[in-house]
Amino acid sequence: MSALAQRLPANAAHAAVGTALNIMDKWECSEKEKMALLGVGRSTLHKYQAEPASARLSPDLLERISYVLNIHAVLRVLFENPENQYGFLRMPNKNKFFNGKAPMEILSSGLMSALYEVHRHLDATRDGQFS
Repeated sequence: MSALAQRLPANAAHAAVGTALNIMDKWECSEKEKMALLGVGRSTLHKYQAEPASARLSPDLLERISYVLNIHAVLRVLFENPENQYGFLRMPNKNKFFNGKAPMEILSSGLMSALYEVHRHLDATRDGQFS
């Protein structure tokens, strides 16, 4: 188990699963996108949706949830308007990194590196460091 998972009380870690699922609902993620973002299969996703406390909190799952929560936090700082906070990931982006793609197109690859890079670029935008 990761150091993060060892430090988090079980109820806090499981609450993070439910929170991440709620955020993905607000992002209007499809089932396939949710599976990719969390790195889980369909039956596992359904289990987590029905009972977030049933989640097996692997280091991989915790890291993925952390990226979802942090991307959400950055979007809330960047945009005051809820329509943009929750819709931005679906909007084509001409930033060099996104190359005309919507950020969700990159995120839905399911790669941990996609979560990292999208978060990194959004965070850099927040800090005024456009790449």
